[in-house]
Amino acid sequence: MIRPLAIGVVTLMTATLSAATDLDKRIDTAATHLESSVIACRRDIHQHPELGNREFRTSKLVVDKLKSLGIEVKTPIAHTGVLGILHGGKPGRVVALRADMDALPVVEQVDVPFKSTARAQFNGQDVGVMHACGHDAHVAILLGVAEVLSGIRNELPGTVVFLFQPAEEGAPEGEEGGAALMVKEGALANPKVDAVFGLHVTSRYPVQTIAYRSGAELAAVDSFKIVVHGKQTHGAYPWLGVDPIVVASQIVLGLQTIPSRQLDVSLAPSIVTVGAIKGGVRNNIIPDTVEMLGTIRSLDAKMRQDIHARIERTAKDIAQAGGATADVTITDGYPITYNDPTLTQKMVPTLERVASGAKNVWVVNPTLGAEDFSFYQEKVPGLFFWLGTRPANQTAEEAASNHSPLFFVDESGLLLGVRAMSHVAVDYLTAK
Repeated sequence: MIRPLAIGVVTLMTATLSAATDLDKRIDTAATHLESSVIACRRDIHQHPELGNREFRTSKLVVDKLKSLGIEVKTPIAHTGVLGILHGGKPGRVVALRADMDALPVVEQVDVPFKSTARAQFNGQDVGVMHACGHDAHVAILLGVAEVLSGIRNELPGTVVFLFQPAEEGAPEGEEGGAALMVKEGALANPKVDAVFGLHVTSRYPVQTIAYRSGAELAAVDSFKIVVHGKQTHGAYPWLGVDPIVVASQIVLGLQTIPSRQLDVSLAPSIVTVGAIKGGVRNNIIPDTVEMLGTIRSLDAKMRQDIHARIERTAKDIAQAGGATADVTITDGYPITYNDPTLTQKMVPTLERVASGAKNVWVVNPTLGAEDFSFYQEKVPGLFFWLGTRPANQTAEEAASNHSPLFFVDESGLLLGVRAMSHVAVDYLTAK
């Protein structure tokens, strides 16, 4: 015999499940209806790319769209950033969704009708400009999400903050920018954000798939400059001076032993790369100095600091052994992009549902690329996931990578992006 109380509980649970299912259907229907406009928006932004802290046209496009949806807009923030605030019809938590807006100094080589021919000034140079990393897709997707969620605002418990962020690829020389400046200027503070979500399109994974990793997903990235001071002399008489070029060469080799021989590679991968060496003016003069520039990538916070110390020690000791000196400057860049394990575990079922099953949601290895989404994750729990946009007829080896002038986005994957971001926001806000 079923007691009346039990019947009431079952009825309430059934009604709650039905309401949730109905809301899911409404989200998916709205997203499907918007697919063509999301693609059109992406193409428009792609054809008119702008570099970091110079996203004036893109920012205006975002502001105009958010205002048309009745979403509260706060601007400027972080130079050209835009904050959209959607207040739900019921009290609840605050969730933030992020899209980066900037393009890269790359000349596009993809033959599409909306190909970029834009040019701009980048650190004093005239350069081509292209959305070679897919941020045009991110903006279009998040504007689609804003439209979907604005249509169900009365049923939303809580608030959605839309973070349209400039300069993820880095601010121009001498300027602040990106997520760090967004946080500094209060993007997560008013209203106070409880969790943040972001995605990134990629050619590494096929269209209609999502990829993620709990914990450290992308590396911290730092830069270094080493200046080796020797003693200039004639190239025919090296013993009369100190050759900083030879010393710099030895330092390059010494730095490679840090990740390969001095660190526990089973804990986490790391990289120390020298990307530029500058010294000398002609073939028969040993110069006074050599300048070396490089990047450090690490996936463990303690290891990150250890690498810094080892770089300084290695460079200075090798220089001293050769009779030279070395000045070492290490500049912190982006922190580790760290997906909060508890939040990730809660949201994986949502990703699997929207991607038509667990077979389309992949747990992947961490990457030594970097993302300034990590600055948000330093302040609040966050989840950052990959959206596959590689054409189905290409392998990962055949597809051009992000940042390539041949980078191509299969636009049939944008709908999944809109649905994924919409559902993670709603499911987070409605979770008990």
